[in-house]
This record gives sequence, C-alpha cells and structure tokens, in this order.
Amino acid sequence: MLSAGLIFVATYVVIALGRAPGLRLDRTGAALVGASLMVASGSLSLQEAYQAIDVDTLTLLLGMMIVVANLRLAGFFQLAAGWVGTHAHRPALLLLGVVLVSGLLSAFLVNDTVCLMLTPLVAETTLAMGRRPVPYLLALAMASNIGSAATITGNPQNIMIGSFSHIPYAQFAAALSPASAIGLAVVTLLILAVYRQEFLTRDKLVQPPTRLRWNRWLLAKSLAFTFGTVAFFFAGQPPAKVAIVAGALLLLTRRIKPERVYREIDWALLLLFAGLFIVVRGAERALLSPEVVAGVQGLQLGRPAVLAAIAAVLSNLVSNVPAVLVLKPFVQALPDARTGWLVLAMAATFAGNFTILGSVANLIVVERAGRQGIAIGFWPYLAIGAPVTLLTIAIGVWWLG
Repeated sequence: MLSAGLIFVATYVVIALGRAPGLRLDRTGAALVGASLMVASGSLSLQEAYQAIDVDTLTLLLGMMIVVANLRLAGFFQLAAGWVGTHAHRPALLLLGVVLVSGLLSAFLVNDTVCLMLTPLVAETTLAMGRRPVPYLLALAMASNIGSAATITGNPQNIMIGSFSHIPYAQFAAALSPASAIGLAVVTLLILAVYRQEFLTRDKLVQPPTRLRWNRWLLAKSLAFTFGTVAFFFAGQPPAKVAIVAGALLLLTRRIKPERVYREIDWALLLLFAGLFIVVRGAERALLSPEVVAGVQGLQLGRPAVLAAIAAVLSNLVSNVPAVLVLKPFVQALPDARTGWLVLAMAATFAGNFTILGSVANLIVVERAGRQGIAIGFWPYLAIGAPVTLLTIAIGVWWLG
C-alpha cells in the first residue's frame, strides 16, 4: 500500500511539473517508469498490468491519428485555413472563421492535432494581413478545447470516457454539443471585447497571395474516409473498430509512403496512456479501501456542480487525462453514472482553457507560435482563459443538470 501510494504520487508530481527535477524524464517517461515500478513492487502482476490497459482507447486514438495524418499530407488543413483567409474580409469575420473551423474540426478530429496543423497557418495568415496574431491564436486554442468536448473523438480524455462509459457516440454528442456551441460564442464575444481595438475597424483585410498545395486524389480519399468514419460513429458502430479499420484502409495506397504517415502519429501519447492506465490501476487496488470510497462519496460527487469543480481543479493541477483516470472509479460508482461521465468530460475539457498549462492544445499553440516570433504570455492568456473557463463550465453544469 505504501509503495503503490508513493509511486502514484511521484508519477503525478512529474506529470504536473512536466519534467522530473534534475532529470530529462518527461511525462511519458514518468508514466512508463511508474507503471514498471507498480509491477516491480508487487502492486500488480505483469498480467494484471496488461489487463489494466484499455485497448479500445488506444485503438481509437491510433486510428484517428492515421486519419488526421492523411488529411494533413493531402493538404486539407492548408485548404481550410486558406478558405477562411480568402472569405473573411473583416477582422471580426476572420476571428469567427478561426473559431468555427477550429471548433468544428476539433469536435471530430483530436483537438491536439488540429492545433498542431492550424497554428502555423493562422500565424502566417494574420501576419501577412498585417493583423495582430495573438487574439486569433487564442481563439484557435480555446475554440479547439471547447469544440472537442462535443464528441467522443474530440480529445484524448473524451476517448477514454467514451470507452469507460459505453455511452453511444450520438447520445454523447447530443448531450454535449449544445454546451460546446454556446461556449464557442462565449470565446468569440470575450475576445472581441478584450481586443476591441483589433476588431472595431472598418478597414478591409488585405488578402495576401496564397500558394496552396494539395493532392487531389489523396484529399478526396481522406475526406471520404473521414465522413464515412463519422457516419459509422453516429450509426452506433464501436468507435475503436471503425477508427482502426478506416486508418488501416487508408494505408492501402501507391501515392504515399507509410513511413510518412507513421511520423505523424504521436507514439509518445499512446505510451503515456498505457503507462497511466497501469499506474492508476495499481493505486486503485492498493489505496481505494471502503473507507476512502465512502469519504469521497461524502463530497457529493453526484451533484454536477461539485463534480465539475473538482474535475476543473484537478485538471489544472495534473492535466485532464490524468484527472479523468483519478476520478474514474468514483464516477463509475455514482447512482447516475451517465450524467457523471458527461459532466466529467465537459468540465475536464473546458477547464483546459484556464491557463496556458491547462491543456496540451494550448502548449502546442504557444510553442509553435513562438517558432514564428509570436509570444503569447501567461497573463494575456489568463485574462481571457479564466472568464472563458468559468462561464463555459457554469453553462455546462446548467445544461447537464
């Protein structure tokens, strides 16, 4: 019990910090070391560690990564950004376009990958138009987080929750997409208000010359598989099965080397998930005594506002994926577990907008923008991220309650 507790705490401390002090150990490495120590300490047998890994989650995530990789290699994200830049003739319309494209794509494709693809394109477009890029990049990150809450395939934590809860894809989307849609409106209005000097102008945008490159055949094929995948999701087919079959079939081509697709896959994220599954299972077995479970139930997690608040705080301490894994056994034990899972998905995702460190999507936008000489500071982000988080979570609690 003591060893499992120490391993669990040490792993989550490194995950919260992002790197082990004095070492080069990152979050993924910490999860792998923690999982190995759970087995080495006897908290779990090797067979139990294998069983702790939720293969459906990893399969769904891998399949969606392959689909997104094909869309990127086909030039889809360049075309989407170019279309927004061409049709937005005023700064406010450009902001709205960024919010809608980011939110909509993140609802069906994993939001981290959407930010990875769109950040350099949004930065280049706004700079070429002579506009301040920061408000548009903030909109990209925050809209991506909010839009991703709408479906099971929007972000990694929702993929896990979909696997744990067995809520059908269509029911999940029907429950959370209205809150996400309202959240996108909140982000747009707050950015318009805070950066009103950028948007309260009658000047038309200068349309920069664009050179778009895309592979017509690969684009048509990738879009067909993407729409087909989403259609099967809504038809009630198992998401993991649909995603991995779609991803595998996309590899059947003579036009692109599979190695290029493999380089687009975030293998470290898959390893992080596998390690965390084992670490949390070991902690559950050693630490979740009947007294502990009763004590946590006394916090009234069955009330959406309470569960949302705890999920939001925990998500900002250790990130949303580890937070979901910690809260999993307590949500499963709720009388109305379905509502609990939906509240957890909403709150853990919306909470990612609170600070730059709140989600991986935020860090991707800040890091890739920095490569182009665009600095997004902690306080400018917080000035919009904090009210966006509080308002959207309040809306989500009201909607689901």
